[in-house]
Amino acid sequence: MTIRDDRSTLGTWLPVGLLATVRLLLHFVCNARGGYGYFRDELYYLASTSHLDWGYVDHPPLSIWILSVIRPLFGDSIFALRLLPAIAGAMTVVVVALLARELGGGRWAMALAAAASLIAPIQLAFGTIYSMNAFDVLIWATTGLLLAKLINGPSPRLWLVLGLCLGVGLMNKASILWLGAGLFVAIVASPLRRELRTRWPWLAAAIALLLFSPFILWNLQNDMAHAEFIANAVGGKYSGLGIVDLLAGQILLNHPANLPIWLGGLGFLLFGAGKRHRAVGITIVSVIAILIINGSSKPEYLAGAMAMALAAGGVALERWLRHRAWMRPAALTLLVLGLVTTPLAIPILPVEGYVRFAQTLGLQPHTAENKELAELPQFYADMFGWPEKAEAVAAAYRSLPAHEQESVAIFGGNYGRAGAIDFFGPELGLPSAISPHNSYWLWGPGETDYEVILFLGGERERLEEYFGDVQAVGRADCTYCMPYEDNLTIWAARRPRTGFDEVWDQIKSYG
Repeated sequence: MTIRDDRSTLGTWLPVGLLATVRLLLHFVCNARGGYGYFRDELYYLASTSHLDWGYVDHPPLSIWILSVIRPLFGDSIFALRLLPAIAGAMTVVVVALLARELGGGRWAMALAAAASLIAPIQLAFGTIYSMNAFDVLIWATTGLLLAKLINGPSPRLWLVLGLCLGVGLMNKASILWLGAGLFVAIVASPLRRELRTRWPWLAAAIALLLFSPFILWNLQNDMAHAEFIANAVGGKYSGLGIVDLLAGQILLNHPANLPIWLGGLGFLLFGAGKRHRAVGITIVSVIAILIINGSSKPEYLAGAMAMALAAGGVALERWLRHRAWMRPAALTLLVLGLVTTPLAIPILPVEGYVRFAQTLGLQPHTAENKELAELPQFYADMFGWPEKAEAVAAAYRSLPAHEQESVAIFGGNYGRAGAIDFFGPELGLPSAISPHNSYWLWGPGETDYEVILFLGGERERLEEYFGDVQAVGRADCTYCMPYEDNLTIWAARRPRTGFDEVWDQIKSYG
């Protein structure tokens, strides 16, 4: 039995619209507050727009193509850079509400699902910085909506739209492959399998594959770079993560107040009154199983699947409260009050205020990458230190003799350092950076007969294996940044022991 209440269009959509607007305004008002600056990955993405291609070592190309359009239109400010992620986040709130409606929910289910989406810290965090992740969660939620619509009334048009959605999603982030696998399991295990006798599901798969094929071909032409990146990440920086991290991480990432929502949603879909839409639940559980089997999966990988579970949870809670109408406003109010944890995902508070806030909640700084932390979690620490690095390198660069300044390379050991040089460096008179990290390695070392190479960070002993003359010419310090990004020596390396183009092949760093 559905309990959808559409007697008032305004009454149905006003709460959802207000919640989506709150989400949008949170990002607009709070971005770049308290001295927080560009995120490490944003600098890398900005550099990538100067190297447009059909793929990058660590991700497909769609988010870079979009960014290459945004920059000429809106500029490079933090607000402009994060405009589309903020909009995508607000749209996700609306799509989650639409999915709740398609699963049989009424206006309260839609409002509850939208509120649950609004307060989920991982969704707020994804809308805070420019990356493929903000678009990814929106695509997952949209896929869930299309699946529910197909269950309610299969149609050729919907299958084709589903294929288009998956194809676009794959060109944004390859993890949509998990969603595709989960969908296939769900279709085979549900009454939708009869649709496999028609050509429409297969056409949907063909559309998705066709749209994804440029990235596949790019990988074939680049020695399966993305597969190598994934293997290195799983075996390296994410190797310490296990099943407990994946599952327990959902409590904080999706907000403790949402725990009964998404758990109830899964139960509703798989075993309860929502079994008509069991395929949506099977999709979610299949993705969870895939990530468990993977063995070293970040909890945030389930953000898209949890968005679908939150939609189902709104319907489940609405049904449970149907004879307890007085509790509906209380439940919705409780969820909206969950916004008190917003500083964990959006830089509302200055650093000192954030540290006190986190300590009050009993939270310790966190990273999924086995790295040392200081006052801040990695998500915030990676927003500090980049202009200071460029300025320190510029000072070292100006200390060089004029003839060396005309033949110098600036080497960043990771894409954050190189991206900082490429973004902040032009105004300081610096040449472009080179780096062995991810796509920077593919972009190459440029000229290889430099008189001097400035290394931002690194160890003297290691550099002396390749150069006959290594001198310290500066230091880059930063406050609140990741500890491994602080107190970096800037080295001037001369008299290479071997050709730099030969060294380049040995220092590739994917991961």
